Amino acid sequence: MAHSDFLYPDNPRRRQEVNRLHQQLLDCLSDSFQATNKLTGVLNTHLGCMLASIEMKRDGTIKENCDIIIDAVTKIQKELHKVDEALKDKLEPTLYRKLQDIKERETEKIAIVQKVMSVILGEATSAASAVAVKLVGSNITTGIINKLVTVLAQIGASLLGSIGVAVLGLGIDMIFRAILGAVEKTQLEAAIKSYEKHLVEFKSASEKYNNAITEVTNTVKYQMK
Repeated sequence: MAHSDFLYPDNPRRRQEVNRLHQQLLDCLSDSFQATNKLTGVLNTHLGCMLASIEMKRDGTIKENCDIIIDAVTKIQKELHKVDEALKDKLEPTLYRKLQDIKERETEKIAIVQKVMSVILGEATSAASAVAVKLVGSNITTGIINKLVTVLAQIGASLLGSIGVAVLGLGIDMIFRAILGAVEKTQLEAAIKSYEKHLVEFKSASEKYNNAITEVTNTVKYQMK
């Protein structure tokens, strides 16, 4: 037992809690990196984008890694906006509105998009049309991705953002000392509660993001059969 544990008997419990929270954060970050790269691959393959894949910066801070994901998904959103603008330009207004109608069948939307994809991309494939429908004619870009960006920005701006990613694998005591280097002992309990709040939001946003991208990739696989 550390000497400080005699003065702060809750320290062992806090060490365990900090370790648990940081591991969960690392898992969510890792999932978001993988999902973003998966989406990048789909866009490059089927919509002719030239987006770069991203890697977790192991020697960087939580904020730096959050910023890497934010930058990547922002570039993805810009590419999807270009596709959306092209569809708006090439389709009749009534057909374009059908793409935004959640009641419209997805197969009908894909058929609509495929009519103009050859003009936009130079070739028309059902997979490309499906990707456009899934990502442009849905709430993925306006809702799910925006929520992920907001949560990542909040985490980066919080106390958690200053913690290095590498420290997450150094063991409970090292993590605990890293946290104590940033806050007073009296603030630690409040900091843990703050981490819990951010993680709840991050896990929710990350899961929705991952599920949405999995749905896109599954649709592409189905269209390519």
